[in-house]
Amino acid sequence: MAQAGVKHDYHLVNPSPWPLLASLGATIMAVGLVTWWKGLFGLPAGTWWLFAAGFVLIMLVATAWWIDVTKEANAGDHTPVVSIGLRYGMILFIASEVMFFVAWFWIFFEMALFHEHRTLSSIEEVRQAWATWPPAGIETVPAWNLPLVNTLTLLLSGTTVTWAHHALQQGDRKGAKLALILTVILGAIFSLIQAYEYHHILSHEYFFSENAMNSGLYGSSFFMATGFHGFHVLVGTIFLLVCLMRLMRGGFTPEKHFGFEAAAWYWHFVDVVWLFLFAFIYVVFGGAGGH
Repeated sequence: MAQAGVKHDYHLVNPSPWPLLASLGATIMAVGLVTWWKGLFGLPAGTWWLFAAGFVLIMLVATAWWIDVTKEANAGDHTPVVSIGLRYGMILFIASEVMFFVAWFWIFFEMALFHEHRTLSSIEEVRQAWATWPPAGIETVPAWNLPLVNTLTLLLSGTTVTWAHHALQQGDRKGAKLALILTVILGAIFSLIQAYEYHHILSHEYFFSENAMNSGLYGSSFFMATGFHGFHVLVGTIFLLVCLMRLMRGGFTPEKHFGFEAAAWYWHFVDVVWLFLFAFIYVVFGGAGGH
């Protein structure tokens, strides 16, 4: 008599409410953001609680969903074939993130290398602003101050996360914990330094002063690139913190630790993107400005 059940290398997940609830949370968060900024459905601009509700729902769903995935891994559902699929998924996710930054660099290089084309504008102030790079009135951020410190911070964190990975592979859990703690601390330091840098830029009106009012595209692109990267650093820090908590509770083995491996991949991606941002925004195209 044939044995009951289908035998194969794939994991067919049980029915789960998390995809539907995640979509609901994302919708509430998006609508809440529009309401917060512009007002919607009779709610005035500045109404933030709808966005907060969507964000909280997303966080709760993510926590519950990842707990389920961890349970599946511990139950042996992540066969070698499933593990390959998880790796492909993470690689494709990082590739999609790379494409976002490629798109941003595309417009930044267009502005930096071909800014003189904007001098064809019929508006005299715009022609004057874009006659030079950086545009007239822009005061750039010195590359060799806080940006250099943050670069060294991320490079050091890339070293510590690699240390943690190798320690875990060798069964050195104490070393892995120490290295992971250092990585999380360095990620937090990066975010704090960037927050201070933003405060300094805004309080001194580097990009949005009256003199730079016709070249605001520079400031917008700066905050879009460095801010989105800063968000990635925050997400990566949380990712690694969760891995640290799992490690502290006895999770991960030298043979099975893809959750941490994925976090390490993501962190190295964040490191590489920052090197490009530092090199081109702050150094190569971060001239003295027109102030």
